[in-house]
Amino acid sequence: MSDTHSSSSETVATLKLLLIGSSGTGKSSLLMRFVDGVFLAPDEISATIGVDFKVKVIDVEGKKYKLTIWDTAGQERFRTLTSSYYRGAQGVILVYDVSNRDSFNDLQTWFNELDTYCSSKEVVRMIVGNKVDKESSREVSKQEGQDMARKLQTLFVECSAKTKLGVQQAFDELVQQIIDTPSLWQKQAPANVRLQSNAQTSQEYTGCSC
Repeated sequence: MSDTHSSSSETVATLKLLLIGSSGTGKSSLLMRFVDGVFLAPDEISATIGVDFKVKVIDVEGKKYKLTIWDTAGQERFRTLTSSYYRGAQGVILVYDVSNRDSFNDLQTWFNELDTYCSSKEVVRMIVGNKVDKESSREVSKQEGQDMARKLQTLFVECSAKTKLGVQQAFDELVQQIIDTPSLWQKQAPANVRLQSNAQTSQEYTGCSC
């Protein structure tokens, strides 16, 4: 997959991705690293209030896809603001901090919320263990993350927004899985088009019978 600056009118589809997880897990940092290629220290990033989003157009096998990536607030008091943003999402990344076990333990709660609000049961889910650069203070092993992903039947990647390790891989795998699930993003022909087609067929048949 590669970046492109082509206009959105040339894109095959627009894909809605969400980043969810407890506050302080680095969701905003992951988003900035993937879209803008930069990393800001925690004291340079203010906590997300409600929802923020960024747009990136990528190229997959010669076809362009527009990603709208929504960064949702992890603070408990803001979570009611984000429920409507689950609707229509094709991919969701559940983020935890490998150096914070509480954020890992919260994954089940976030997963339950995802199941409640997502409009499609086919939505592609991925668990991401962020901040692997803090290896010396790791509280959650990679094996535990893999086991959780297996239990919840999601994709899994460990990464670091700070060093950019695994960030591109995470988004690439998520997007590829969405593309491989056409029912999530391919638009069906409008009903009126099908009705018009049927009407024309009927008229043609009538004309031939006369």
